[in-house]
Amino acid sequence: MASIPLLDLQGQYRPLRDELLAALARVCDSQRFIGGPEIEAFEREMAALVGVPYAVGLSSGTDALLVALMALGVRSGDEVIVPTFSFFATAGCVSRLGAIPKFVDVDASTCNIDPAQAAAAITSRTRAIIPVHLYGQCADMDAVLAAAARAGIAVIEDAAQASGAAYRERQAGSMGTAGCFSFFPSKNLGAFGDAGLLTTRDERVAHEVRLLRDHGAEPKYYHKRIGGNFRLDALQAAVLRVKLPHLAGWSEARRRNADRYDRLFRQSATADRIVLPARASGRTHIFNQYTIRVPDRDSVRAQLNKAGIGTEIYYPVPFHLQECFAPLGYRRGDFPVAEKIAAETLALPIYGELTESQQEQVVSAVASALR
Repeated sequence: MASIPLLDLQGQYRPLRDELLAALARVCDSQRFIGGPEIEAFEREMAALVGVPYAVGLSSGTDALLVALMALGVRSGDEVIVPTFSFFATAGCVSRLGAIPKFVDVDASTCNIDPAQAAAAITSRTRAIIPVHLYGQCADMDAVLAAAARAGIAVIEDAAQASGAAYRERQAGSMGTAGCFSFFPSKNLGAFGDAGLLTTRDERVAHEVRLLRDHGAEPKYYHKRIGGNFRLDALQAAVLRVKLPHLAGWSEARRRNADRYDRLFRQSATADRIVLPARASGRTHIFNQYTIRVPDRDSVRAQLNKAGIGTEIYYPVPFHLQECFAPLGYRRGDFPVAEKIAAETLALPIYGELTESQQEQVVSAVASALR
């Protein structure tokens, strides 16, 4: 049988090749590589998609998180609550500012932040909560926002995996003080390299982020703040503008594939040994990843690899067990839900171009590995 990669970017690229190359040529012909009309147009288009007045293009999703924290004045000694189970940037950006990431466990069903634990972790030093819309499904934002409002602290949505996801008809990135997006090539909306964006309803936050992305200069060479070079490239904006109108269709194709996986796995002989991705009520899941949970995960993954099926583990080590965070004093057993998920989760191919026969092959291989 033919191998099935975890992600096949060629399938998305080929139908758009001419339009994408024309967009790149347009930028090259203009010689406007930094700032300019491509950036401004993409910011307007993303703001309209998310349903907010302000969107600021940035160099990556990581930098979007970092600049959001900087714009909100988070500094050394402050605490920021983050789920212990996420991509490293969620916690790493907090530490880069000298602030303290305050870890909490995640919900056993959705793998997103546990709002009750987040609320209980708030202290007088807490400045913000960062709920992560993991795998393309929004966190329980009503509960998170209520806890933050009671404490008078900010909410920064980590929507790096959630472009186009929604919570009770509100778009990811529209509910908190700021929303942070990544356009890494593997995302549902992916650039030709690193790229990111911050969304907000707050004009002051938008102004601060625009200031910080260009070394805090206003006007040029007059520096009000110490920022950095966090600008989105015009070439990446041009690529993303070509892709953006297709985002809803691509995400719908992923949902159809997720539906098919669910059906095939439930029909398989080993259905009782597989935990399928949960879809919480009132949320539009975009399936940036389709992650199952299986016992003896590493053995299953090895057998799938032999069968030519690409997989990934998102994420094998929770933050509280990472070596770099050892000085914070957490121990194994502190967050048992995240630890169990980290030991069992396995992401399978889910891109929209995946065929039914390929999915049948994946499910058959998983079932065989579990026998």
